Amino acid sequence: MSDGEESFLSHLVELRDRLIRMLIVIGVVFVCLFPWAKELYSLLAQPLLATLPQGGQMIATDVVGVFLVPMKVALMVAFLIALPYVLYQGWAFIAPGLYSHEKRLALPLVAVSVLLFFVGMAFAYFLVFPTVFGFMAKVAPEGVAWMTDIEKYLSFVMTTFIAFGVTFEVPVLVVVLVYVGIVDLTTLKAWRPYVIVGSFVIAAIFTPPDVISQLMMAVPMCLLFELGLLMARLVARRSAHPDDQEEMPTPGGGAEPTADWAPASADEMDKTVAELASRAGADRKPDA
Repeated sequence: MSDGEESFLSHLVELRDRLIRMLIVIGVVFVCLFPWAKELYSLLAQPLLATLPQGGQMIATDVVGVFLVPMKVALMVAFLIALPYVLYQGWAFIAPGLYSHEKRLALPLVAVSVLLFFVGMAFAYFLVFPTVFGFMAKVAPEGVAWMTDIEKYLSFVMTTFIAFGVTFEVPVLVVVLVYVGIVDLTTLKAWRPYVIVGSFVIAAIFTPPDVISQLMMAVPMCLLFELGLLMARLVARRSAHPDDQEEMPTPGGGAEPTADWAPASADEMDKTVAELASRAGADRKPDA
């Protein structure tokens, strides 16, 4: 077996071990949260329960739904609690193969991404849900019992959480696009009108069909895009003035400094050739 195959297999074994550790930690947290699964679902359903009309309640149309739905909520909370450890395992796996400047940028971006995702979920829970459910309660026709199945409610909540969590990742996306060099700041600024229109289109797709909830997604997305432009400008300025020597990652996880080398210009090459020719002429012995 060649060295390349051995290295590939060792990486696969390391990846398997780290995935097993992630699953174990999530499982342990889930087992700890299992006794409070019903309370966790009640907390998740509080924005809807607070807006239901007098005597209104949620229903379960599936026989095992009253058991499975709270378990899904507990598993989701367990994953969120274990997320720092999960990200640490992922970081420990990929960090040896990154350049030094990539490490300096990747770690803050991961931390900011997690924070922004949690902020997006909190924004949906504390602001979007009460607004949307209050609007639905007011527009319900007279004599209609407005109730929902707990499975459908969980699906709606998860979709909304993911939509707003991803929406709040816009600044990180902008920074990555600029840093990698896919798009420059000037082009992104020129795209501002298209971003505004696209934000409202995305909000119309992923939010309920009311103007308020669509505005509550589209407006933050536009503001976060502007924040991303500001962050990308700072990152671009810092990358334009590196403060240390570039390091080349090695398969073993070490780092080897690369030489600061740049190709010579045409004038420099002509000057060097002329100097070599003059030295050769001076060193040549005269013919007898």
